[in-house]
Amino acid sequence: MQKIPTNSPGKTELPLDLAGPHITPGASSAHRLYQALCEMIVSGLVKPGEPLPPSRTLAKQTGFRRNAVVTAYERLIADGFAQATVGSGTYVAARIPTRATAPKKSKVIVETPRQGALALGCTHIDERAVQRFRAFVGRRMRAFGSEHLHYGDPRGSRELRVAIADHLLSARGLRCDPDQIMLTSGTLHTLRIVLGAILKIDDRVWCEDPGYPIARRTIAQCGYRTVPVPVDAQGLQVARGRTAAPSARAAYVTPSHQFPLGVQMSMPRRLELLDWARQAGAFVFEDDYDSEFRYDGAPLMSLAGIDRLQRVIYMGTFAKTLFPGLRIGYCALPERLIGDVTAARAALDRFPATLMEGAVADMLNSGAFAANLKRVRRLYREARDALAETLEAASDGALSVPVPSQGLHLVARFDPSVAPVAATEAKQAAGAEGWLLADTYARARPLPGFVLGFSGHAVPHIVVAAERLAREARIALRKVKPARRA
Repeated sequence: MQKIPTNSPGKTELPLDLAGPHITPGASSAHRLYQALCEMIVSGLVKPGEPLPPSRTLAKQTGFRRNAVVTAYERLIADGFAQATVGSGTYVAARIPTRATAPKKSKVIVETPRQGALALGCTHIDERAVQRFRAFVGRRMRAFGSEHLHYGDPRGSRELRVAIADHLLSARGLRCDPDQIMLTSGTLHTLRIVLGAILKIDDRVWCEDPGYPIARRTIAQCGYRTVPVPVDAQGLQVARGRTAAPSARAAYVTPSHQFPLGVQMSMPRRLELLDWARQAGAFVFEDDYDSEFRYDGAPLMSLAGIDRLQRVIYMGTFAKTLFPGLRIGYCALPERLIGDVTAARAALDRFPATLMEGAVADMLNSGAFAANLKRVRRLYREARDALAETLEAASDGALSVPVPSQGLHLVARFDPSVAPVAATEAKQAAGAEGWLLADTYARARPLPGFVLGFSGHAVPHIVVAAERLAREARIALRKVKPARRA
């Protein structure tokens, strides 16, 4: 990244508004300063070509650290609002980008604007990671090569597959050859490709109950028969699966952090599941969707790492670790499946998009990916704690809120004896995002409660939404108690 000159003799004090409606609540100092500078430039409070003050001067004016000022200046330059001259300083750009008329929409700390706090599937990416990613994309575009001008490997670029294989070995204890990696657009895409390559229509597939309903629907829409298998404190109850469908051809599980309950599959259950797969000639789909976000201790070894990719198909995605808009996921395949799955991919959509693969490989290889994870993990821990503490305090005993040691969501429950309608009424009255816990069940008796996301949301927004939901939970509980006693 270009080193930004900070010795500009410009204004000693800028007309900055750091608390206006254009500022994102809860954002970092650098991002709030960037937004304030954009607003100042767009509104004409400083003129094109006018010098900006040295970073130390602006740090003194705002009370922010100098690093935050330098980061804000770097973003201004990268987005075309300012320009730097070595030995001279930083200046407002002579021509302001047309997109500058809406600076708030150009923010890169992504809190999905159409989804409220507590919604699932939202992410945060550190500003420095965005700057590195932007630089990598720019470099790749400047070196645009022939690999983008023809159909490529159905598994995706080898460069990114090598980087993913290295990451899986260091982060998840999974040793695999890059030839075993296939790039996809995400978990559901992986399921469609691989299931289509290894199963026949009407084959049975074990699915956790409760579990991820979108995956369950995808499996069913592909023509396979889903078999709900109950989950307890140790994870999927393999014995119940054997009873319900001993000859099932596959199982879809989230063993490291079960969705939605958050339990970890115990080692005896993991070994029992692998024993069943070997005996039945079945395959296990391990959805390791949020293993990078563990807040207490190191991540558990993956199921595929224990199995050494004999009967387990490992699935991961960059939707949570970078951002969903990338639409890049991946799977690690047993060697015996490589040929069939590659052929299925080629028949389905030829090969994955190539343009962003190099930049993602650069993120992994440069250390920027790991650095971003480290920084956002701290933010998510703070958000998790704020959500859990607010729900516990504000619900006055109406909700039980176990604090998860991993992941991007938590479950808040009523007492099991309470009718699920209490959760439905509370969620509707509060206008809350997130899911009803009951909606994740297929056959087992639903528990009353909520599945709430805390990633990608500003803490103040989380607290307000949690207080509202907890208040409505108290009201709903009072309504259902007389009926329950009757």
